[in-house]
Amino acid sequence: MLSINSQHGYSVARRFLLWLLVPLITARGNDMESPTKIHDADKPPSENQLDLREVVFVIQSQRNSFHVRQAEKLRKDLLLQAQALQESPPVILLLHMLSDNEGDWSILPLLPYLSSQFGKNSSWIMFLEEDTRVKLHKLHEVLKKFDRRKEWFLGKPLHDEESTIIHHYAFSENPAAFEYPDFSAGWALSIPLVNRLTSKIEEEPLKSDFTIDLKHEVALYIWEDGKGPRLTGVPELCTLPEHNPRAQYCATTVSSHSPVCSQPVKSDNIFVAVKTCKKFHSDRVPVVKKTWGRQSSLLEYYSDYADPSIPTIDLGVPNTERGHCGKTFAILRRFLSSHVPKTDWLLIVDDDTLISLPRLQALLSCYDSSEPVCLGERYGYGLGQGGYSYITGGGGMVFSREAVVQLLASGCKCYSNDAPDDMVLGMCLNALRVPVTHSPLFHQARPEDYAKEFLAHQIPISFHKHWNIDPIAVFNKWLKNDKHTEGLQKSTKEEL
Repeated sequence: MLSINSQHGYSVARRFLLWLLVPLITARGNDMESPTKIHDADKPPSENQLDLREVVFVIQSQRNSFHVRQAEKLRKDLLLQAQALQESPPVILLLHMLSDNEGDWSILPLLPYLSSQFGKNSSWIMFLEEDTRVKLHKLHEVLKKFDRRKEWFLGKPLHDEESTIIHHYAFSENPAAFEYPDFSAGWALSIPLVNRLTSKIEEEPLKSDFTIDLKHEVALYIWEDGKGPRLTGVPELCTLPEHNPRAQYCATTVSSHSPVCSQPVKSDNIFVAVKTCKKFHSDRVPVVKKTWGRQSSLLEYYSDYADPSIPTIDLGVPNTERGHCGKTFAILRRFLSSHVPKTDWLLIVDDDTLISLPRLQALLSCYDSSEPVCLGERYGYGLGQGGYSYITGGGGMVFSREAVVQLLASGCKCYSNDAPDDMVLGMCLNALRVPVTHSPLFHQARPEDYAKEFLAHQIPISFHKHWNIDPIAVFNKWLKNDKHTEGLQKSTKEEL
């Protein structure tokens, strides 16, 4: 918030505006090129007095202990930077601590709270992922370029190359026409926009539907069929590695999307369950065997037909066209039985899932198997009105043994064999108050269904579907470990 003294100097500064204007415009020519030009009318001189206390940082944290530590590390770093700049510390919020509402991670249900708490005395809400790294002085300079009295939606733009199912085939005629933010680079809303969106939410409660790709859905809600602002691209919001020489101009960078916290979990400590059925024994199962299946020490195929040549195991559950809840719960029970070796981790995948088990082993080194861990790509249902989160099955569902114990002990069960297994599990976990833990490295769809810039700073763990692709070629390109991947994992481990 501007002080009285700084406001007093405005009238003096205005006299010099005319002769200052030309050199300022010239100087901007040396800056990084921006997709959206900021007109001088959008930058009153008083905006140069933006106080860091007017910026509210929301770290998109999760309740799992590893993610809490990551968020706290980022929070501490921001406070230390503010201290070094001799600035008053900004407000820093950890999303998972703001309320008991499971839907807060979808951001829109959180806006009324942010408006009520900060809508009068702040200028910006800046959202950060746990792996986002911030150069506070550079970010401060970036935000000062924008007139905080106006509605702004800032971020690093992504766009689709082609229409995709994860975005409900939106903008099918020209997918590149709509831009949405890469959350890894950080993104910001001006307070006037937050306040207006809050009014909209209070007048029209959020619909109880699916949350699939949050960054795209938030952008759609803000755009509001052209009535609201589009995303303004900010080139200083970056997804380059923080130590990359090209990142010197960036206000944000990415620490890592391939964490390795200690020695990777051993292959024989992960039990792999592949869901299949007789009609896919001849085409999908061979793909598993030619690709990632070789990486597993303990793997079983579960089908509606016992085929000794594979071999598959008939769990006594009839095949269903969709849902597969009965089969999944039979797998959970088998995992805790004496029929399979005792392991700390269970991975359940579809027969058309493509996955890198070595990368999963590395990722699991960050998690405590004594906790109830449910890990994968998080979706949501009805989050605007209570709802629940769930791990979408196609990208792979990872459970710690403790999570399976609690699930089955709770009496949770399918209401029918063809109920959606991932959603039923999500409802059960929500009732148990066991957090669903999201990793952007798991993917429910094919590589073609994601923005290239989004995948460019990842070392992905999984993709899903064989439709209109060569699955073996996709595995070799995206998921097969090589020296480059191993080097990235090694450097990440050193950073942590």
